[in-house]
Amino acid sequence: MDLIKIVEKEFAVKKEFPEFGAGDTITVFYQIKEGTKVRIQQFRGVVLQRRGVGSTETFTIRKMSGSFGVERIFPVNSPFVDKIVINKKGKVRRARIFYFRDLTGKKAKIKERKIIKKSL
Repeated sequence: MDLIKIVEKEFAVKKEFPEFGAGDTITVFYQIKEGTKVRIQQFRGVVLQRRGVGSTETFTIRKMSGSFGVERIFPVNSPFVDKIVINKKGKVRRARIFYFRDLTGKKAKIKERKIIKKSL
């Protein structure tokens, strides 16, 4: 094995987040430091992609702010990401939905995936 990968495995702080993928609508709670104050801000949007593995894994979220689209890339292992909440599971057929940037109106809707919970 590569020496860098061994060191990454040893010192990586793994946070427990729910499983999510492209097309899901999630809310990311992340810390913002302003001088000496620390506050938590929310960013809610649709996941466009997840990429990378291990300590370099990131995900991209897109939200509409007025009539402008805003995208933000979050590292999964960032100490500033406090928690992630899944609002809706989306039904898409691709792992990276960059075509979503060009869609407007009703075309920009993503169908919701039904989650079937098994009961014992």
